[in-house]
Amino acid sequence: MKKINTILLLLWGFYQVFAQQIPRSSPEAEGVSSAAIQKFIGSYQKDKHELHSVMIIRHGKVIAEKWASPYAATLTHSMYSVSKSWTSTAIGFAVDEKRFTVEDKVLSFFPEYADLEANPFVKDLKIKDLLTMSVGHEKEPMRSVVVMQPDWVRGFLNAPIAYQPGTKFLYNTLATYMLSAIIQKATGQTVLDYLQTRLLKPLSIQGIDWEKDPKGINTGGWGIRVHTEDMAKLGLLYLNKGKYEGKQILSENWVHEATTKHIDQNPSASQAKKDSSDWLQGYGYQFWRCRNGAFRADGAYGQYIVMLPAQDAVVVITSESLDLQDDLNMIWEHLLPAFQKEKLKANPKAVQALQKQSIALSPIVSDIKNGDETWFGKTYTLSKNPFDFTQLQLERTGKQITLQIQTKDQKTHRFGLSQEAWNMGETNLLGPYLLRSARVDLAQLGPFKTAASYYWQDAKHLGITLRYLQSPHHWEMILSLEEGKLNLKIMNSYEPKTEINVTGM
Repeated sequence: MKKINTILLLLWGFYQVFAQQIPRSSPEAEGVSSAAIQKFIGSYQKDKHELHSVMIIRHGKVIAEKWASPYAATLTHSMYSVSKSWTSTAIGFAVDEKRFTVEDKVLSFFPEYADLEANPFVKDLKIKDLLTMSVGHEKEPMRSVVVMQPDWVRGFLNAPIAYQPGTKFLYNTLATYMLSAIIQKATGQTVLDYLQTRLLKPLSIQGIDWEKDPKGINTGGWGIRVHTEDMAKLGLLYLNKGKYEGKQILSENWVHEATTKHIDQNPSASQAKKDSSDWLQGYGYQFWRCRNGAFRADGAYGQYIVMLPAQDAVVVITSESLDLQDDLNMIWEHLLPAFQKEKLKANPKAVQALQKQSIALSPIVSDIKNGDETWFGKTYTLSKNPFDFTQLQLERTGKQITLQIQTKDQKTHRFGLSQEAWNMGETNLLGPYLLRSARVDLAQLGPFKTAASYYWQDAKHLGITLRYLQSPHHWEMILSLEEGKLNLKIMNSYEPKTEINVTGM
């Protein structure tokens, strides 16, 4: 009976994810060449683009979808600034419900901070200025607030405003956090809870979460974790002017306002520079305008929802990219000309070739299968490091290795490592992350799904890869022994040329 119940729970889990999928079709049936899509996917160069998933939608139907194993459709993927477009959507619902307008003053929602109203321009600041990234800061206060201060609202309002709000663009993630705080003040719900009945349920989106600040406010500008198909659903909602499956979910007026250019990023940029950049086409309400009449939700290291109204298409990407403009260039070069007005002749061979195209991320393989094992079974006390690792131990059983890491909170974290294969697991150890130092209880989102492997770089150097499968990032580690001292090099994948050196005795 216990086995049957387990199977039923697994089936229910798959149903929760897949029961309300976007309809599927073939590329040619929707006027797109399978060969062009294959060329687009093949254009990703692994030295600067690590593709995790891609989904292409045409005429409301998914015509291509891939996940790079060990990443998978069933796993959510952490968003950086794509989160902003979800927060903007919540603001749209609140405006539609007449809870406030975009012209309302920010300080009116926070009377408890009235002591800050004498600060320059604070009384002038409007919701619209938050939405359009035109607060007026000379420097974004993001890190100084989220790392150093327990009260982020006060930290934001206390940051010096140098220019008249609404006049100068400066990308400002903490401004989006303030939108989240306003939603919570106006509705009594977090952004995520507020979106449940208004957006998530109508779009059949389940199993997502969102980071919170020390006061329980969703971070707004980053930190939502969603499935690739959830991103596609949001894209379809905006592509179809607020309609989903024929029903008006969000007002057409808000969609128009949110995706219209309200401010130039750099008014003094030359036309030649504007013509070559998707970051100089104007900014809406937490949506970027693109070249070719498109607009997008955009997140650091290559998370995208690109909506192409003229082509009736949406392109969704999750990745770890070190060249964001090139990501979009590949869409314009390979996909844009492939969208045809009429259906194409069926091409089963091309469809089959596209389906067989693999973007799997394989573990590192070495010709050296064994190396120095004198460090196994020993516990090493580590030097001070930014990860707060305090001890490390390696154990070997046959070809399997167990990596054990202790952190300064006295917690022990274990990872099974396989050679030339991924060892799937989960952990509560916080992984590589740009905002790892923010005052956010990331552990509440755990356990985190992982894939881990090892290889011998040579007989004296052991390499370890730790992938966090709900994140754009992973760790690479190189371990060696020198006169009984452990040398540990750790690389965050988003800074592949930066080595963090840790020693152990």
